[in-house]
Amino acid sequence: MKLSLDTEQQMLKDSVERFVADNWGVDERRRLRDAGELVNPDTWRQMAELGWCGLPFSEDLGGYGGSFADIMVLMEGLGKGLAAQPFLTSVLACGGLLARGDQAVAGPLLNGLISGEVHGALAFAEQRGRFHLDRVATLAEPSEGGAVLLEGEKIAVAGGAEADFLLVTARHAADASVNLYVVADPTLTERRQVPLVDGSSGAAVTFRSTPAKLLLANCVPDLEAVVDELLVAMGSQALGCMQALLDLTVEYTKTREQFGQPIGKFQALQHRMADMYMHCEALRSLLYQAVIAHEEDRPDKSRVSSALKVKLGEAGRFVSQQAVQLHGGIGMSDELAVSHHFKSLMLLNTLFGDPDYHLDRYRRLAA
Repeated sequence: MKLSLDTEQQMLKDSVERFVADNWGVDERRRLRDAGELVNPDTWRQMAELGWCGLPFSEDLGGYGGSFADIMVLMEGLGKGLAAQPFLTSVLACGGLLARGDQAVAGPLLNGLISGEVHGALAFAEQRGRFHLDRVATLAEPSEGGAVLLEGEKIAVAGGAEADFLLVTARHAADASVNLYVVADPTLTERRQVPLVDGSSGAAVTFRSTPAKLLLANCVPDLEAVVDELLVAMGSQALGCMQALLDLTVEYTKTREQFGQPIGKFQALQHRMADMYMHCEALRSLLYQAVIAHEEDRPDKSRVSSALKVKLGEAGRFVSQQAVQLHGGIGMSDELAVSHHFKSLMLLNTLFGDPDYHLDRYRRLAA
């Protein structure tokens, strides 16, 4: 794979940047947050019509067969424009699992994701799970007609309060296998909305004899594979956030004056912005390596994905903190995009495993 964008990818990049500039941004993000909405339905429908919701899926499943590089381009643009939610948690996470599951169950939901008509949420995290996908206490009790009844609780379900369906990990009561189930009607659960650090919403979901259908048996390997792919998308989103922070900071230091001159002329601040740039490029380098590893289906792709997540946490923290400090007190104001990128990077830091977890996973995979 080449490290430069081909003609179609460059067109996709330009299209995403134009669309995000016209339809998203800090004002739209604040409006959605204050209204308690996941996304603007009109905007999301346009994204689906542009083919973005079908990009990750093969043509056999009704998608457009996009590559990892295509997803990288799309997610970087969405991250830069504060528009990545719910594409990450619904289309990529839920869609990636639906594509691997029983199509008799998954087909209608996957079609709905591609057309932009429905949103899903992945419910896997539990109080004692600590990012481990196989630490599951939620039980699946057999019921009549091949269905199961779920009993348990999931926490921090991103987009779970507004989701039209849930994908739930549960341990089968008969053989203790960890399986993935579809709850097609989330209103049959008890959902408590909880705010996430970036201003979006999550949910704590309690299942009490909630009917569900089996999507994937012994799902942990499939979950790990999809999470590895999500880490690449998250690295792309984080790079978009970090590049936006760097651009905003450089521009601000050209206009903010102290002692009769722009603060961007102070050498100490130039050094800090140079360090921000180097962290962005370090993440970009690891992101390209991860994209290549997945495109070529290399045996070390899981290890490279974890390395990318570790760097995401380190670089994201440095760049966001420097951006806030160089903007001064207004850096954390709600009206400024800097604070929203800062919070987005905070969420990405912990979503699907924090840097400590992935550093330990990297060591285990390298052994």
